[in-house]
Amino acid sequence: MVDVSEAAEVRAFWGGLGLPGLVDVHTHFMPERVLRKVWEYFDAAGPLIGDRGWPITYRRGEAERTALLREFGVRAFTAMLYPHKAGMARWLNGWAAEFAARTPDCLHTATLFPEPGVEEYVREALEAGARVFKAHVQVGGYDPADAQLDGAWGLLAEAGTPVVIHCGSGPAPGKHTGPEPVARVLARHPRLCLVVAHLGMPEYREFLDLAERYERVHLDTTMAFTDFTEDLLPFPPALLPRLAAQGDRVLLGTDFPNIPYPYLHQLRALERLDLGADWLRAVCHHNGARLFGL
Repeated sequence: MVDVSEAAEVRAFWGGLGLPGLVDVHTHFMPERVLRKVWEYFDAAGPLIGDRGWPITYRRGEAERTALLREFGVRAFTAMLYPHKAGMARWLNGWAAEFAARTPDCLHTATLFPEPGVEEYVREALEAGARVFKAHVQVGGYDPADAQLDGAWGLLAEAGTPVVIHCGSGPAPGKHTGPEPVARVLARHPRLCLVVAHLGMPEYREFLDLAERYERVHLDTTMAFTDFTEDLLPFPPALLPRLAAQGDRVLLGTDFPNIPYPYLHQLRALERLDLGADWLRAVCHHNGARLFGL
């Protein structure tokens, strides 16, 4: 059931900014049995989430979750899905294409993994209309600079298709997380359009460095500045002027539905940074709308 009062507050937030709605570049939709496994991992407080309690606020069926985003006034969202082993990505891409076909406000999402055939299925996904890719370095446990991915990165750079990449070492480090592997990818593919998830937490400074160096590197706000994250991986206040200066390349992301607080809290957390209404308008709508041609 849609929480009418919460939806009204979210709509009042963006309405007060004079926006037509929100563009959320980091929401999760995936096959139901895969999503259930993800939720089970969160329920168990597994090591990749920092061994801490993480209640799922929007543990609902697919139809209700899409309806809720629409009630919130989210004009466009994504189906961030990702493989944790070889042999999954092509199957996930097939599901995502079907989901996008029946969910027109979802940006057609695809994923990849370092494995034989990755360049082929990335090309297939692009030809099928994929508008955004998801790479999860932490869960996948792979080096993004793996030679097997080089051709795929080249295709994505040439196409200009954004890649939302979880590459920071939060909430817990992985074998290949952190800025150095991503820097190696960008050195080879400087035109690659990367959206660094979670502002790259906790390596906020280093990923801001990359955004300042490469004009097509963006940052998404997913879980950043919320009470839940500030308690564990706080954003250094001294970096706020640099974040403000990158205001045209910061995008709203939330991690819906896998968040341990209401959707509105992410918006309020951005608002209380006091970086101004223009910055909020750009982050919550204009930058995403421009990036995806909405």
